[in-house]
Amino acid sequence: MNDEILLKLDGITKVFPGTKALDNVQLEIRKGEVHALIGENGAGKSTLMKIILGIYHAESGIVTFKGKQVHFNGPIDALKSGISMIHQEISLVPMMDVAENIWLGRENTFIKHGILDLHTRYKKTDELLKGLGIDHINPHATVDSLSVANMQLVEIARAVSYNSDLIIMDEPTSALTSVEVELLYKIIRGLSAQGVSIIFISHRLEEIFKICDRVTVFRDGCYIITKNCNDITQDDLITYIVGRQLTNLFPKLPAEIKDVVLEVKNLCCPGVFSDVSFNVRAGEILGFSGLVGAGRTEIMSAIFGINRYTSGEIYVEGKKVDIHCPLDAVKAGLGMVTEDRLREGAIHGLSVLDNAILPSIDEVCGRSGVYTPNKALSFFIPIKDRIKIKCNSPMEAMGELSGGNQQKVIIARWLLTNPKILILDEPTRGIDVGSKSEIHRLISELAQQGMAIIMISSELPEILGMSDRIEVVRGGKIVYECTCKGATQELLMQHAFGTQSK
Repeated sequence: MNDEILLKLDGITKVFPGTKALDNVQLEIRKGEVHALIGENGAGKSTLMKIILGIYHAESGIVTFKGKQVHFNGPIDALKSGISMIHQEISLVPMMDVAENIWLGRENTFIKHGILDLHTRYKKTDELLKGLGIDHINPHATVDSLSVANMQLVEIARAVSYNSDLIIMDEPTSALTSVEVELLYKIIRGLSAQGVSIIFISHRLEEIFKICDRVTVFRDGCYIITKNCNDITQDDLITYIVGRQLTNLFPKLPAEIKDVVLEVKNLCCPGVFSDVSFNVRAGEILGFSGLVGAGRTEIMSAIFGINRYTSGEIYVEGKKVDIHCPLDAVKAGLGMVTEDRLREGAIHGLSVLDNAILPSIDEVCGRSGVYTPNKALSFFIPIKDRIKIKCNSPMEAMGELSGGNQQKVIIARWLLTNPKILILDEPTRGIDVGSKSEIHRLISELAQQGMAIIMISSELPEILGMSDRIEVVRGGKIVYECTCKGATQELLMQHAFGTQSK
């Protein structure tokens, strides 16, 4: 990193109807630096990035890039000028393969004598992936066959392929395990050494201190501070982010752990998981740890009826249940907040209200079978107030909410079904530190009220901070079980990798 300024934004103000999203903010990015931009959901980070890319135009302020004042008309203009972005939500085309996705819109690069040279495109894709250390992904594989983590790595490869001067990374590690995160760090360090600048947006504060040179904090649409990462502590950073001291990120409340509510015996799906047996009790939070791709999500998806299992048994309150689809699971008393909020959770075009009541529509309609908004609102408002969902109106589009509030709506969706067991797959992925604390408190309150909770998380502090017991999954099998007392990150990682001492 040097002192040469690559990008400078000064006095940026952006107003939407009824909201000042950005109020006279500033940001300065040096050539070759990794610069963290952090703040709670709704702080204005995404709005500023869209202004940089030309998606939004500011009411006032100046954007200077490579020494010249710029006014991009959209992301293509920004790309041509040397700015690319990795979005938090996967934006790949599922039915296309990896190579097609990486070079989408640049097919002319591979035209020879009027014909698309597929061999060269696959070869160049293979070279790109291997050069980044992502050699386990096949350029011929369709995107919908990849895990969320591998989709994110393809997004990263696509952004790097543009040879940009500045890459904006929005929550690039949110779907990655520690191994893949280290790979991303290696990629970032290599890009930085070549003089590429990185804007690194993340809610994982620990990684900011590992990879970033400087950090800028936004709060409520305002610029708060810029500091060298070596000159600030994590506690100070949290105070700047939330505007107050956040003393308990994992507010674990005392809960009475009672009888077994869910028992799984010898569940199998060849090639995916095998011989999976565990139980969870009322009032208990059972954490599932392990690497992305270990089979945690697949196990829970089978239990909830999203995917099929070939053998094994599932018992709810001692009674064997046959679950062939999610409706069977809901009737048996299960709810599940899925990992992929964009594709499997939030329906952005529908209202907050409609998103929340989807599984409960029969109950909302009642015997008459007639849906009325007033009855739906009376059904939804108590839970909205209880878990503090922030929205302008229940009729507001789901896509207008922050990530943390979208997640609360999805949790509310399942709470409305009065489940005995709630499965939470990466419940705080991509959510700011303040919202994380709120969701952790909600999870703890639900357990205190007697609900059985299963929580999958790739964040070891979250697993250790919230769980009563922990199951470690590796290669589709539960390989280790422990209580949270005495468990450490190192111990869980050893079992996840299979490197524990004999």
